[in-house]
Amino acid sequence: MPRVQKPEGQPTRGKTASNRLRRADNFLLLYEPSLLTRTDGRFAASLFVDLGYGFDARTTLESAARFRRVNPNLPILGVEIDKERVDAALPFADARTHFRLGGFNLPMKAGEHVRLIRAFNVLRQYEEKDFTPAYERLAEYVLPGGLMIEGTSTPFGQLWAANLVRMTEARAWSREALVFSTNFRLGFDVEDFQTILPKNYIHRVVPGEPIHDFFEAWKRSAAETAHAKTFGLRQWFIAAAEALSAKGFKVDVKKKWLAKGYLIWKVDAAGC
Repeated sequence: MPRVQKPEGQPTRGKTASNRLRRADNFLLLYEPSLLTRTDGRFAASLFVDLGYGFDARTTLESAARFRRVNPNLPILGVEIDKERVDAALPFADARTHFRLGGFNLPMKAGEHVRLIRAFNVLRQYEEKDFTPAYERLAEYVLPGGLMIEGTSTPFGQLWAANLVRMTEARAWSREALVFSTNFRLGFDVEDFQTILPKNYIHRVVPGEPIHDFFEAWKRSAAETAHAKTFGLRQWFIAAAEALSAKGFKVDVKKKWLAKGYLIWKVDAAGC
């Protein structure tokens, strides 16, 4: 029997709430549904991994229900570094839904591959120096063309901000976007997004950094379009994003995103 590896990482607080990550799942279903439905080659049996699902299995099970509407056979793996949390989740496991003890060194079995990782409210507790090693470790398991969405949300998921990274044929992450999400229930204040930035950005909102320039421009854009809130927060959010795009930032201004409360900033290595 192979030796079980010691999980790499630290336990999270583990707190969660029902449907906390519903908007993240809905974003993925809208962004690239084919990633969840692919059955070619090694993608045929590749997994969606919910890394750090928390004190109970609800986020993993909720995602299973959503994603299996487009792929009834999608294998799903919930990974936790806390053994008690894994033991509590095991009664919910079945032939397609698995719960295993692990960390950034994912507990994969021989022949298993990953198409998608969701890691929310995990890396935020780490030091900034730990960010890149964690990403590099996770990269070992993801198929070329696969994705990881990694970020932070508010306790009930009203707001979140997340990195979206793609695995290349060279087996390295390519930064694709920084995504901001709101359901408008907490209003619309650009500064609220600063407080939930992923670890690689949270300490870099200072002059001279691209993320600082982005937020300053977004704040100006929101102020310039404040008249639009007469028509509702959603219209203000859209108008501010369009003004931000006009300032030269690579923001996707398609209404299918903005009207649903998603702002996608297309970043690259220079923007991180």
